[in-house]
Amino acid sequence: MRRELVITNARVVTRDDSFRGSVRAVDDVITDIAPGPSTCAGGLDFEGDLLLPGLVELHTDVLEKHLAPRPGVLWPIPAAVLAFDAQLAVAGITTVLDSLAVGYLIDGGQRPRDPRPLVEAVRAAQDARCLRADHHLHLRCEVSTEFVVRDFEPFVEDPLLRLVSLMDHAPGQRQFVSLTKYREYNQGRYGLSDAQMDVLIEQRLADHVRFGESHRSAIVALCQKHGLRLASHDDATAAHVEAAAEIGTVIAEFPTTLEAAEASRTWGLAIMAGAPNLVRGRSHSDNISAAELASRGLVDILSSDYVPAAALHGAWALHVRHGMPVHQAMATVSAVPAERIGLDDRGELLPGRRADMIRVALHGEVPVVRSVWRAGERVA
Repeated sequence: MRRELVITNARVVTRDDSFRGSVRAVDDVITDIAPGPSTCAGGLDFEGDLLLPGLVELHTDVLEKHLAPRPGVLWPIPAAVLAFDAQLAVAGITTVLDSLAVGYLIDGGQRPRDPRPLVEAVRAAQDARCLRADHHLHLRCEVSTEFVVRDFEPFVEDPLLRLVSLMDHAPGQRQFVSLTKYREYNQGRYGLSDAQMDVLIEQRLADHVRFGESHRSAIVALCQKHGLRLASHDDATAAHVEAAAEIGTVIAEFPTTLEAAEASRTWGLAIMAGAPNLVRGRSHSDNISAAELASRGLVDILSSDYVPAAALHGAWALHVRHGMPVHQAMATVSAVPAERIGLDDRGELLPGRRADMIRVALHGEVPVVRSVWRAGERVA
């Protein structure tokens, strides 16, 4: 049966502009966009609310938190997937790359060594049409851990896999150049004593020397062989960025310094900043703030990271705090991320694109998601 959706009296935000207008979708595709009210009877009156493209999220590790909501507590995997998906939908996220770690730093029971059970649960729920967002996969490979290559290899031909990031959270590296911050972060998260931290630092430094470069090279070779897109993670220097660019990296995730962000722009990498960093006004690791990057025009993509609702909130902050035109701000959480991972059927309000759309009102400076459609079907 043919399904039609007509929206009128909306503040329509396209890739290039925003205006009061109307949108029509038939089945799963946008067919018409026009300024002014719709002439079709029975249109849904937005009463001036924003009409935005569904958000495209490339980096959220919240699924793992649903699996392990407290230390020592493991939630049933199918239920964790469904709860995570619902959280995404009400945040306006209609396409997501579930970002799962391969290679853990501390065996605290908060991350599975093998992400395959989670991936298979997502696949099963998606095949059964139980999910509201469209789920894909982003594997975050911790290169200085012993089994990362072995655990990554089973995924290289998985059709869900859209992005692979190369990470090294060893002490003294990238995000944790400061050993003081490394201690503070891990002791706060895992409750380690000073003596336990000393042992961890010694072990992780040895692992970095033993595995870091060889595992990075092996994973890059696998990605190049199978045509997988690469992201670098927490680049701190121009040399880090140049090395990433030379292997075909397309996204610079969370550069930690101005030097690395500027080098990313020079080399043509899309710069991803953390939306929680932008909303809060500072990095939780005391690296460069997303606000400073935004003030210098060095933010291409926003990621919700550990707070799904931060994607939309952060994009709106780019508009109201940093003067970015609303259509450009919203592109950081829709069109640009979609383009960088090759999803050219979504990410903007345009005839012929998939009817992924969200209705947004404002509560002060906080955007409020009121309705969500994925492929023309209301999901929230």
